[in-house]
Amino acid sequence: MARGWESKSVEEQMEAAEDRATQARTQKLNELDIAAQKERESLELSRTRVMTDLASASNPRYREILQKSLDFLNEKLASKAAAS
Repeated sequence: MARGWESKSVEEQMEAAEDRATQARTQKLNELDIAAQKERESLELSRTRVMTDLASASNPRYREILQKSLDFLNEKLASKAAAS
């Protein structure tokens, strides 16, 4: 009878360890999702600022720099969207 109790206890411990490992993986995925979302929001905010600056810029060199920045941000956003 004692052996039955011991094996059940070991089995329960193994199941609990598996549950903890699964929860840790799920939490890590959620953290990665949150980080990706924050990065995407940051890129979108930067894009908005660059577009606003581009609309009001009159210096051709500055406009060129802003346009390159906008192109870069658009590429980054597109690559993030493709990866999702």
